[in-house]
Amino acid sequence: MQDPGLETTNDARARLARHLAEMQKFHVVLAGQSQSLKKFGNNGAGLAEIRLAYEMLEQYLAQSDAFLENMRARFEARLGVLRRAEPLLDSKPNQPDLAPGHTEFWLEFSRLTAVLRRISNRANL
Repeated sequence: MQDPGLETTNDARARLARHLAEMQKFHVVLAGQSQSLKKFGNNGAGLAEIRLAYEMLEQYLAQSDAFLENMRARFEARLGVLRRAEPLLDSKPNQPDLAPGHTEFWLEFSRLTAVLRRISNRANL
């Protein structure tokens, strides 16, 4: 029986989904605000629209890149610990591929490392 004080993966997934939904709302608001910049260009102040647009985009990219780099570093630092969580059979420790969940574990681990590589490659562009 699980300790009622412990968070389940479904609880964590739901909490993360709520935060991502909040972020999506922020993106919609920011996109709406960016639409309002058209008034500058339409009123003969194209330079003002250009400056506001690149300032907004540069700041957004800087903050997004900083967040992604922070998350990449955190999870890369945990890869060794996570790797050691591979399912094993006590009766056959030299044959980990026979353990239940072995294939799923390594597929998911590979997916995490692929996402971390994508973030790293994006930072190097």
